[in-house]
Amino acid sequence: MPPSFDILGAVNRRHFLQASGMGLGSVALGALASGGSAGAGGVHFPPKAKRVIYLFMAGAPSQLDLFDPKPALAGRFKEPLPKSVSMGQRVTAMTLGQEQLVAPSCFKFSKHGECGMELSELLPHLGTVADDLCLVRSLHTDAINHDPAKTLLCTGSQIPGKASLGAWLSYGLGRMNENLPDFIVLPSAYWSGDTSNVQALYSRLWGAGFLPSRHQGVSFQSTGDPVLYLSNPKGVTRPTRRAMLDLVNRLNQEHAEEVGDPEVRTTIAQQEMAFRMQASVPELTDLSEEPDHVFEMYGPESRKTGSFARNCLLARRMAERDVRFVQLFHRGWDHHVGLPKKVRGQAYDVDQPAAALVKDLKERGLLDDTLVVFAGEFGRTTFCQGKLEADDYGRDHHPRCFSIWMAGGGIKGGTVHGATDEYCYNIAEGPVHVRDLNATILHQLGIDHERLVFPHLGLDQKLTGVEEARVVREILA
Repeated sequence: MPPSFDILGAVNRRHFLQASGMGLGSVALGALASGGSAGAGGVHFPPKAKRVIYLFMAGAPSQLDLFDPKPALAGRFKEPLPKSVSMGQRVTAMTLGQEQLVAPSCFKFSKHGECGMELSELLPHLGTVADDLCLVRSLHTDAINHDPAKTLLCTGSQIPGKASLGAWLSYGLGRMNENLPDFIVLPSAYWSGDTSNVQALYSRLWGAGFLPSRHQGVSFQSTGDPVLYLSNPKGVTRPTRRAMLDLVNRLNQEHAEEVGDPEVRTTIAQQEMAFRMQASVPELTDLSEEPDHVFEMYGPESRKTGSFARNCLLARRMAERDVRFVQLFHRGWDHHVGLPKKVRGQAYDVDQPAAALVKDLKERGLLDDTLVVFAGEFGRTTFCQGKLEADDYGRDHHPRCFSIWMAGGGIKGGTVHGATDEYCYNIAEGPVHVRDLNATILHQLGIDHERLVFPHLGLDQKLTGVEEARVVREILA
């Protein structure tokens, strides 16, 4: 080797630069924690909720056919939507230039509970828990296409690469159960709605973004091991795995001390968590001890692996074991054509299990400190897309107004917040932006959305971004 090449000097310089950079990052994080951020593993004020179960309806359910009755529209079947209502608002390329003809819902609505909440005939089971629900009919968003809209709802931004809500909670509040991930994702393996026009899911919806990678969601599989590589290879015993892990951890620890890279310590923590999960996850996902009446409550699909119903039951078990954030993804809601038939299937998938989840949590004393959220990425239009018949129509994307519901976790049950105009096209009162929804969720877990920050790219990043966001105090108990 030529004497002019100083490999030790090159390595030392590289290590010095890495250590210096990481050291400055550590100072910044230390200052952040001392400034009152929940990132240090605490709260800003007493929380109402300890955990969240988020039921994400990917594809966007029609609020007109499920949650927001407009009986007067029945007399306006096939009438053009007035220009005074649409006001030239943006539409997708799929209906651009087409005549906007009113498509009233073919489903009947009725009142439920002591509160008299009006819900579609497609949701009879949800009606039995109406007094526990807060129905928000005035949510709105900035995005009109699925990808940015889902990304906005899950991460607070339409731009990919930001941290997801579950990751923010993991970072801000820390883990409650040392043997399970604090953020678990449960995608449905099948659905009964639209199987030909299904919107994709992608890991950034539960990713950590710029936060340390240990805060990202862990997606459970519906077949095989719930988590990839959970089982040891054939011939490898648990003591052998422990010995291997101890050796790797010692090497990683030496490397971490040498270079000061926090991701190395994240790797150590994740490997230790994976080892503990080999014992905790099989117990969590084993439903053999659940009594028959529980399966009956969640519905016949609850015995099928990968169903939304079974995932709701698993979510309850995760709540019992203090998993901080559980997010279920159920696809098949993108009904541009044939909505009446397809939405019936989707409602069958989710109505009984979602209601059972609320009842089950309540019976076990968990609903008070578990916040349940049911939401899609936007709503559907009043005007028709495709064939327009009284019992056969489709609806396009509509970000201007849509409905979601929440339950538990300090939310006021038996209430309806906000209202839309007579065409269910614009918000008439009580607007709630997606940023407001996220700020409210954080608030219920004891976090001030303005103070939960992480320095990245020269900006104190927040889940709610740089635009105005408010806690929707009108819906708090």
